[in-house]
Amino acid sequence: LYDLSLHGKRKRTSGSLKICSKSIIFEPDDAVKPILKIYLIKEENMVAPYKYERVSSFFLSLSKIDEKWVGNKYLKRCSIQRVNKPLLFQNCGLVERWINYNVCVCSFQHVTENPHMECVAEMVSPLVTNAGHVCITDCNLYFQPMNSYPDSVVQIGLHSVRRIYKRRHGLRPLGLEVFCTENDLCSDIYLKFYSTKERDELYYYIATFLENHIVECTAESYMLQWQRGHISNYQYLLHLNNLADRSVNDLSQYPVFPWVISDYSSTQLETGEITGEKSNMPEPHFMYGSHYSSPGYVLFYLVRVAPEHMLCLQNGRFDQADRMFNSVGETWKNCLEGGTDFKELIPEFYGSDSSFLKNLLGLNLGRRQGGGRVENVELPPWASDPDDFLEKMRLALECQYVSEHLHEWIDLIFGFKQRGSEAVAAHNVFHPFTYEGGVDCDSIEDPDQKIAMLTQILEFGQTPRQLFVTPHPQRITPRFHNLSATPSLSSSELSPMSPSMESFEDLTEESKKMAWSNMNKLALQSCHKIHKEAVTGIAVALSSCLMLPDDKIVVCSSWDNNVYFYSIAYGRRQDTLMGHDDAVSHICWRDDKLYTASWDSTVKIWKCVADDISSNKRTQFDLLAEFEHEAGVNTLDLSPAGTLLATGTKEGTLTLWDIASPLPLNQLTCHSGKIHQVAFSPDSRHILSVGEDSCLVVTDVQTGMLIATVHAEQEQRCFCWDGNTVLSGGMSGDLSVWDLLSSKVIHKIPAHSGAVTCMWMNEQCSTIITGGVDKQIILWKPEY
Repeated sequence: LYDLSLHGKRKRTSGSLKICSKSIIFEPDDAVKPILKIYLIKEENMVAPYKYERVSSFFLSLSKIDEKWVGNKYLKRCSIQRVNKPLLFQNCGLVERWINYNVCVCSFQHVTENPHMECVAEMVSPLVTNAGHVCITDCNLYFQPMNSYPDSVVQIGLHSVRRIYKRRHGLRPLGLEVFCTENDLCSDIYLKFYSTKERDELYYYIATFLENHIVECTAESYMLQWQRGHISNYQYLLHLNNLADRSVNDLSQYPVFPWVISDYSSTQLETGEITGEKSNMPEPHFMYGSHYSSPGYVLFYLVRVAPEHMLCLQNGRFDQADRMFNSVGETWKNCLEGGTDFKELIPEFYGSDSSFLKNLLGLNLGRRQGGGRVENVELPPWASDPDDFLEKMRLALECQYVSEHLHEWIDLIFGFKQRGSEAVAAHNVFHPFTYEGGVDCDSIEDPDQKIAMLTQILEFGQTPRQLFVTPHPQRITPRFHNLSATPSLSSSELSPMSPSMESFEDLTEESKKMAWSNMNKLALQSCHKIHKEAVTGIAVALSSCLMLPDDKIVVCSSWDNNVYFYSIAYGRRQDTLMGHDDAVSHICWRDDKLYTASWDSTVKIWKCVADDISSNKRTQFDLLAEFEHEAGVNTLDLSPAGTLLATGTKEGTLTLWDIASPLPLNQLTCHSGKIHQVAFSPDSRHILSVGEDSCLVVTDVQTGMLIATVHAEQEQRCFCWDGNTVLSGGMSGDLSVWDLLSSKVIHKIPAHSGAVTCMWMNEQCSTIITGGVDKQIILWKPEY
């Protein structure tokens, strides 16, 4: 290199030249001399100097330049920037360290802005991290790149920020991604910090400042929304990728999507199985050299729209023509049958932009061994064009079969089969460096070894953050899914009044849905103060009182350990069941069986042996089963089918039982205090519980997984729910209508002057009765 700025004299400096995708870097052999960086842009397929203010003039004396990279053109004399401190670029392996580099106050949008914190960081974009300085004020977030690219200062108004996420970068908790939109895949800025403390400080400052900040839901909350059909398979997978730190700005952690179609040769499409257990793959030790998602695999798919990234990754060259993304069918076949290729897909395969399948830039991607040029991606026969291909991929992703089996793929990528013995059994084990916690880069003192380790982590794939440690539940699919598409049914059979489509049960379900949609419009019908003490239950059914189906007998449990039967016709006690050693806390009647819960830590099932319990005779009960607990049982509920039993104890333990077995199916501590009430959802898929800890907890029946935990402002004592919406009574006396999917109260209704202690709703969901410590019972009806 010759410096021409020294009074017209040439001063020669030897060193090495590195050609990157957007710049040329000259690194002198003399370590004390500055690194020189030339910014380049492509103009009409030529390499030209980046338009940057001239600092000095230099002349590069090059022995040889790879003309393939510069498009058979040549390098011109350029204006360059003198970098006085070393700078980190992933492609160059240099180490960033510089100090006293502050955001210019002149860049502030308002003279009254007050800086809150400043620190050094890097802006992350595909394959490159751009070093600079971060400053956050009471109005804006600023990032000033050291090299003034892509702008001299990047400014984001805090009022426009919609979402912020902590990110894992290089398997370390150092990243922060900021979105100014709610649904876009691409963020406005992705920053990597040099310490977790600085990252967290900036995150919490923005989170507490923003009024419109959207708090990220948990994986369990999104699972509940997905199970109930409120979000699509595509949306759910995007949310899981986001929670697992996958970002389109980080090619080493790009969002990962499943293969859902197995047929790429037929003219008519039939959806096949999703990529379940990788049973066709070799033993786990053969998987260590690769991963299902890495920068190379991502750019394999995106080379036609992002050639500069591929050139950056491949040292200025494209891959061999026969190894390019030439055919969807060939790629699927290699993944299915090959022993070393098991790449998953990217979200673009289920999006709306088909440009990644076309060679719109006219790139010279080489010729295959057969002589043909690499152009557009070859599509399966059932796709008429790239747009039609993506449309059918989207339909396949949302089809019923995929919906019913998607949880199996989630178990492998984000769930309990990601690690441990389950991963080994599923042939789902990868190199230790691809897992979070597999290596501690901060403990490596040798800088060369550290760079090599970081390079391996960034270039060879990273396993997503594990989101689930128990089996993922299956999606709830509609009863009449795709019925209208059945060719054997005539139009008359598909009419709204057809028995195949509608029944009295379906009409009842519709009326229930309508009632629940108007639950925030409850109107008080009447109020009665007819008790001397607090109302503890309602019999039409209290938590400890119920009416038998013939409407002739009222059954009440008591604190004196007994259950009493009262005849309505005679107005007197007809029978007494002495079956527990402590207070009977809750009772339930189903199919001529009585279920009793007690503080003696047992639940018992009794069978009435009399022919007619409503007759004015003493009745005999036989004990059928007894379920032991470790603490007093405060509440119970039977599933709608009557085969499962849920119990809640005074110590916060929820237990799920099969009526036919004395052993629990699932047992978990989901509350930190007494559980007041448990109840199955109408479809028996979930259990809702409320407790002394002021939490509403949703548990999946199939897996025992805690799907959602909603923290209320006050303790909730009782509730009714339809699986999505909850009507609960709290300590203040108000009724609250909850949307479990958003974990928010959508309406509050003043009701009692003290705690609401019990609640009853009829089968049609059209009448509600509440009781409270104010000794009142109140009748409510939803307004339509």
